[in-house]
Amino acid sequence: MSITTCAARARRCLCFLALALAAIPLLAQPAVYPSRVLTFVVPFAAGSATDQIARAIATSITEQTRQPVVVDNRGGASGMIAAQQVARAAADGYTVLITTNTTQAANPHLFKKLPYDPQADFTPVTALGRGGQVLVVRADGPHKSVAEFLSAARAQAGKLSFGAGNSSSRIAGEMLKQLSHTDLLYVPYKSNPNALTDLLGGQIDAMVIDTVTGLPHIESGKLRPLGASTARRLSLLPQVPTLDEAGVKGYDIGYWFAAYVPAATPAPVVVKLRELLVHATGSPAARSFYASSGVEPWTTGSAELAQFQARDSQKWARVIKAAGISPE
Repeated sequence: MSITTCAARARRCLCFLALALAAIPLLAQPAVYPSRVLTFVVPFAAGSATDQIARAIATSITEQTRQPVVVDNRGGASGMIAAQQVARAAADGYTVLITTNTTQAANPHLFKKLPYDPQADFTPVTALGRGGQVLVVRADGPHKSVAEFLSAARAQAGKLSFGAGNSSSRIAGEMLKQLSHTDLLYVPYKSNPNALTDLLGGQIDAMVIDTVTGLPHIESGKLRPLGASTARRLSLLPQVPTLDEAGVKGYDIGYWFAAYVPAATPAPVVVKLRELLVHATGSPAARSFYASSGVEPWTTGSAELAQFQARDSQKWARVIKAAGISPE
């Protein structure tokens, strides 16, 4: 073989090697995220506040990415079914828990054993909003104020009932019992819309319900709002006094929404998902949700949400302990 032929072959080998090396970074790059259907797992029933914000956010995610977003309602067991499902899902960013303080801050203090760890099993992505609740009764019922309702509760100790389909509503009711020194009967439900159905039907006497679920029925005249749960009056119900103003001194409790993915989800995926979610909170669908529900838009970084969750969990622990609730 001539020297010229060997040199030519060597050059060809070098060219092939250069092309192969150039292709390595392309092969190493992860697929564009998201490149397929995402699933938003919601711990509560369709029509709940969490379901509504999840669907508003999902609409924007689809518009941004051209990828479908399936909202999977997994109600029951105080959100534990949904949280466990996401905790065990593949850590690839395609299964997202859209949840509240119920699963991430309250449940650890309400149940002796959880099928998931609210901190170790998840990577926080961002908060999505926060809001207040309102004590409501049927509009055609006898109670026209907080004072009247509590007076009746004292006169009929253990007879008047309140329903709750999540920890936020339950603890709000328990806190009302504690601070007003009344004995109300707690009736558990799978989700707040289920409890609301029974309230409207007269099977229970009251609820401390999130504004998202309660406002439509307040505006239609079916429910009478007696008192707001937060320290300040609710923006969409400015005529309704706070429970503190109405005589239940020290009453102040709210709720929040946030997004989580399974632990070990790659950091670049978490960053991209956060960008999509934060952008979605400013979308027309989300703005409509916030404006009509009284929920305040609120986003965070991953670390910020983790720190907030830890502090809020301590707060719920204090409230639950003070209410005398023993873990189930």
